[in-house]
Amino acid sequence: MSIFEAIMLVCFGAAWPFSIYKSYVSRSVQGKSAFFLLIVLLGYVAGIMHKLLYQYDMVIYLYILNFIMVSVDFLLYLRNSRLYRSQH
Repeated sequence: MSIFEAIMLVCFGAAWPFSIYKSYVSRSVQGKSAFFLLIVLLGYVAGIMHKLLYQYDMVIYLYILNFIMVSVDFLLYLRNSRLYRSQH
């Protein structure tokens, strides 16, 4: 297991709860990009696949946790987009 990989995932993961909270409370898509969120999800899928196929260790759980958080943020993006369209 690479401690540096784990630190990177913890640092990246620390930002997602704030982003999720902001998306939930603001009900806005301003400053968000669905394309960006999908690219990040793809990156986490690649990390998970690497861990499953080549180097299984406990870091996989950080990838999965981050994937879940970004997925929640993406679902909130979809909800907020729908709310915006229904108001305009």
